[in-house]
Amino acid sequence: MTENTQQQTAPTTELPTQYTPAEVEGPLYERWVERGYFTADATSDKPPYTIVIPPPNVTGALHLGHAFQVTLMDALTRRKRMQGFETLWLPGMDHAGIATQNKVEQQLAEEGKSRHDLGREAFVERVWQWKDEYGGRILGQLRRLGAGLDWSRERFTMDEGLSKAVQKIFKDLYEDGLIYRAERIINWCPRCLTAISDIEVEYQEDAGELVSIRYGEGEDTLVVATTRAETMLGDTAVAVHPEDERYKHLVGKQIKLPLTDRTIPVVADEHVDPEFGTGAVKVTPAHDPNDFEIGRRHDLPSLTVMDEHGVITVHGPFLGLDRFEARSAIVGALKEQGRIVAEKRPYMHSVGHCSRCKTTVEPRLSMQWWVKVGPLAQAAGDAVRDGSVDIHPKELSKRYFDWVDNMHDWCISRQLWWGHRIPIWYGPNGEVVCVGPDDEVPAGEGWTQDPDVLDTWFSSGLWPFSTLGWPEKTPDLAKFYSTDVLLTGHDIIFFWVARMMMFGLYSMDGQVPFKTVALTGLVRDEFGKKMSKSNPNAVDPITWMDAYGSDAVRFTLAKGATPGADVPIGEDWVQASRNFANKIWNATRFAMMNGATIEGPLPDASEMSATDRWILSRLNETVAQVDTYYDDFQFAKLSESLYHFAWDEVFAWYVELSKTTFFAGGEGAKVSGRVLGEVLDVMLRLLHPIVPFVTDTLWTTLTGGESLVVAEWPKDSGFRDEAAEKEIELVQRVVTEVRRFRKEQGLQDAQKVPARLDLSGTALAAHEAAIRQILRLQPEGEAFEATASLPVAGCTVSLDLSGTIDVAAERKRLAKDLAAAEKEKAQAEAKLGNEAFLAKAPDNVVDKIKGRLAKADEDIARIQAQLEKLPPQ
Repeated sequence: MTENTQQQTAPTTELPTQYTPAEVEGPLYERWVERGYFTADATSDKPPYTIVIPPPNVTGALHLGHAFQVTLMDALTRRKRMQGFETLWLPGMDHAGIATQNKVEQQLAEEGKSRHDLGREAFVERVWQWKDEYGGRILGQLRRLGAGLDWSRERFTMDEGLSKAVQKIFKDLYEDGLIYRAERIINWCPRCLTAISDIEVEYQEDAGELVSIRYGEGEDTLVVATTRAETMLGDTAVAVHPEDERYKHLVGKQIKLPLTDRTIPVVADEHVDPEFGTGAVKVTPAHDPNDFEIGRRHDLPSLTVMDEHGVITVHGPFLGLDRFEARSAIVGALKEQGRIVAEKRPYMHSVGHCSRCKTTVEPRLSMQWWVKVGPLAQAAGDAVRDGSVDIHPKELSKRYFDWVDNMHDWCISRQLWWGHRIPIWYGPNGEVVCVGPDDEVPAGEGWTQDPDVLDTWFSSGLWPFSTLGWPEKTPDLAKFYSTDVLLTGHDIIFFWVARMMMFGLYSMDGQVPFKTVALTGLVRDEFGKKMSKSNPNAVDPITWMDAYGSDAVRFTLAKGATPGADVPIGEDWVQASRNFANKIWNATRFAMMNGATIEGPLPDASEMSATDRWILSRLNETVAQVDTYYDDFQFAKLSESLYHFAWDEVFAWYVELSKTTFFAGGEGAKVSGRVLGEVLDVMLRLLHPIVPFVTDTLWTTLTGGESLVVAEWPKDSGFRDEAAEKEIELVQRVVTEVRRFRKEQGLQDAQKVPARLDLSGTALAAHEAAIRQILRLQPEGEAFEATASLPVAGCTVSLDLSGTIDVAAERKRLAKDLAAAEKEKAQAEAKLGNEAFLAKAPDNVVDKIKGRLAKADEDIARIQAQLEKLPPQ
């Protein structure tokens, strides 16, 4: 009694006794692809549903973070496809400028060469060769995971169409005054020899030094503290707060800069915190972003004292020294002059490192290309404020606003050879020409193209619309833009989400790039620690897929996916998910062997037993729950709901309660067989987006249908039967209570026990055979003598345990357990009664002992109750 209208043919295939993922998954996935199930039709009349995959780096391999997000996106798109949407899930890769160039440069280094030996054109060709040979490994791994991507539309951020899009938007922004060239402070990697973006800087606590240095002579002195003494060679001022009485007499004066022949001014600037340190700060405009801004406000010169390798360029005794060598040498020279006032080592402070090579990043004044983000960021913020874009979960919207409302202009140029080259040409007489995709490159001698390439995030910021054909007006763009959901980690909300919002709104006439941003957490190990390649806790998901199957990995990841929250995962959990897949397989196979079918119409409720009506009521409630959870991106809750329904309600209760009906045969067995077929049909449809392989294999066997990929998504018919649910709840209470008692008495699950069930006058009477079957309760014989009676759910279950247990041995065992519990209680009470102990013990230790005492009391009460229920010897 769910809405399930798809016509099926009779099943024709028997299921193997065991489910072997390795034999099923690969061939099944290729069959899905070959049949075109994942290929979207832009001419379709169906409503569109679009997701573009966050493009993994071409250098990358699948890690658990990828597998996590891909599983969730696959679940969303599979469900929408089943709901009748024209679903496009578009794949592709990012060219990963720095990472890819580093890979090829490493290859060349092994050959004893550098990129400069090849020259730019030959080097870029070599990178393309590397990409064709080694790149894209991750796409094959996504197939292994079961990702239902439209491979016919695969894109690459440097393919011809996307390169055209990059040129187009660059020229548009340039002509609108939103791209400009200027000398500013940037993050510089002395190893990669390029500017890097904020996201490519990893901050960590380093053990450095804090040195306090006396500047000036005589009465005109002050003390500044620095962790980068080498930058003092580029100081052009000392700044103090204008209201700081200690230094008012120095403002406007020139003071001696140690180790140099220069004097520098003391300037008053409100940026300075008079409460921090000495209240005076050295100002090095060319090597610190805050100092750069002070320098602009006070028209200070900017002196660059290091080259791109981090080597000192100032003439004198430090010329040619690496920045860290110079730091020690300069501190030594200052000591000799008596300029060092204080030193602190180690001094723990946050230091930026290049995420690629781990080199300490150097703030550096450099001529670069920039995006003027003000109006673009304003539009990106407004789109969320006015509801055009929904950020989920909503509490993360604040982080988004904190970023877009305070965004600084974006440095987009990189000093690399691999990437989208900046389309600016310089003429022999100072001309500057921006060349669009349809423009001719300037002809004649003396014209040169800007040597830099664009930040990788620039091209990936165009991803939602460039992949659909923009700037051309393609059928794909008309059908599938705006995309529906961007599902990505909360850690890149600033860097990627904001850029796509800015560029999408700018290029698509105010049309948002996606309607919903669904933010996930990060995958961590089972102890909550971050996984990384440098830690032994990093896991290759392919290893788990080999061992347990892709469905097991997918279900484990989905089961931990709460919006915005990090996801702990361990191998034990994947094993449990493998067991779930096996349970689905074995139980469905058993059901089909015992008459489960979808042939014929579902019988009328009046022909069904209470057990049948109960499971159909629970089925429809589960359909409604799952739909609600999907719409709220609550993957953990929907997975738990499906797990509970399948394992507990269908397999543990309905199948067990129905066994007597099936074994008896007749009309009742036919009705229950049809109900069970309906339940399995719908349950497999609901599970399919999360665990596609095992469900498709089972469903096509059960129903004879083509594939779950193109089957209809079930709908809640509205059927509920509260009376049946209450009735089966009573059955469950009886079974649960008797099971508990049997376990307490040490009875094996399969051990049969004579019993009298006093069910007359209750709804339970109709379930006596099923209750006896589940609990292994034999009919009472002539010699029956009740040794235990269990009142439960308005009835009484009397058991004859004589002959089923060794009463003397059981009493001896329980007496031993009771003595142990009483000893534990006495020890806990003694500690809690010891005032000296309580005075010294930490609160958590005391709480632990209190917990032991409470547990001992519970054990004593339980064991005493068990002893009382034992028959006399």
